[in-house]
Amino acid sequence: MDIQSILQQLRQQRSQLDAAINALGGVSTTARRGRPPKSATPATTGRGPRRMSAAARAKISAAQKARWAKQKGQAAPKKASAGKAAKKAGGRRGMSAAGRKRLSELMRKRWAERKKQA
Repeated sequence: MDIQSILQQLRQQRSQLDAAINALGGVSTTARRGRPPKSATPATTGRGPRRMSAAARAKISAAQKARWAKQKGQAAPKKASAGKAAKKAGGRRGMSAAGRKRLSELMRKRWAERKKQA
């Protein structure tokens, strides 16, 4: 076989493939330029972003914390009620009345010293 006959056979096969593609896609390959037809793109419904309820967020949070605890080899934390937000564990404690009074007296002494210096 010579090169001319091989080229002719390849061109025939290409034309057959183009015809099959056009029949299936309904658009010629030269007009498409590698892009899908417009009908294949999803239509937007006009909905806004999806929002998650506080209860669902708390449920997912508790499940993830349980997974992390399991991975670290700790006991899973207790479930919080779905309707109420869980309080942070180990946060700051309130100051006792005696501690507040002691700090107040210290600050008065500092202010008095600053007044004397000024």
